Amino acid sequence: MQFPMRAFLVVTALVGAPTLAIAQIAAAPERVTLPSADGHTTLVGYVFKPANSGGRMPAVVMMHGRAGPYSSAANGVYDASTLARRHLQWGRIWAEQGYIAILVDGFGPRGYPQGFGRHSYADRPETLNEVTIRPLDAYGALAYLRARPDVAPDRIGLQGWSNGASAGLATMAVDAPGIANPTPQTGFRAAVIFYPACGLKGHFDEKGYLSYAPVRVFHGTSDEEVSGRRCAELVERSRALGGKISIKLYAGATHGFDDPYFKRQKRDANAAAREDSIARATRFFAEQLDGR
Repeated sequence: MQFPMRAFLVVTALVGAPTLAIAQIAAAPERVTLPSADGHTTLVGYVFKPANSGGRMPAVVMMHGRAGPYSSAANGVYDASTLARRHLQWGRIWAEQGYIAILVDGFGPRGYPQGFGRHSYADRPETLNEVTIRPLDAYGALAYLRARPDVAPDRIGLQGWSNGASAGLATMAVDAPGIANPTPQTGFRAAVIFYPACGLKGHFDEKGYLSYAPVRVFHGTSDEEVSGRRCAELVERSRALGGKISIKLYAGATHGFDDPYFKRQKRDANAAAREDSIARATRFFAEQLDGR
């Protein structure tokens, strides 16, 4: 079960969040609308900003998983007040790092704000295809950020979880939809990808997967929804092609290991994976987005 934002402070206190400040966690992100690169969908986004911002800053596009961006306890209210705690956690982490972050709701505008339950993959409509459609949302968000006067247009990263992580892999591919001949300068500078399903509709089975910018994948060996082994194989094949991609497999960690909810963090492997992945992801983006 997921809790809306009003419960997030309590959850954070229970599991710890060393990179976050309580006063900043309490502030709600700004709701915006933006066009998808599909040419007809108006997306909803939630923008997290540093408390003391000035000049042009690096930015991060965040892509939610199959459960959508909102808490399972939203009870029909789909707005900034009911965002899932994992998204709030990461939005605040990036703001603390001095980035502007936007969480993209690609399901709500298409009629599925509540997302989908486990083992529902076969029932999801083609309009939510993570290989052909959701990357268009990511590139719509990239264009939106580049048009903002407070964003450094060539220093934007991508983050995704679960189905949004699969979409993130497709977004970073050299043949991604929504962008021609992508480079780290014209597309995303880098990506952090959390527990994707790496089947990717079979799109890369024959030619292999190759990203146009550095990618870091984080996965658990005890993931109950998707296969970490399959992702490790995808990464190995990609590296053989010269891909700048790597994977960190956490022994015993499950799907959603970075979710700060105390029931998820009761598992020692998840708690360790959460702490380590936050450190690795923030360090990676510091190197890739602003040279720190």
